[in-house]
Amino acid sequence: MGILRQLGEYLYLRKKDPNAPNTKWVKYMHGINRISLLLFIFAMIVLIIKLIRANS
Repeated sequence: MGILRQLGEYLYLRKKDPNAPNTKWVKYMHGINRISLLLFIFAMIVLIIKLIRANS
C-alpha cells in the first residue's frame, strides 16, 4: 500500500481497504498514528506562523 493512500485512510480522506486485517491491535495502532499525524501537522502550522511573525 502506498504512503499517500495510508495517510488518506488515517485522516479519513479515503475508504479503508476491505481486505486489510481488522483486529483491535490494528485499530489501536491506526489511532496512535492518526494522533501523531495530527500533532505533526499542528506543529508545522505553529512553526510556519512563528516564521512569518519573526520576518515581519
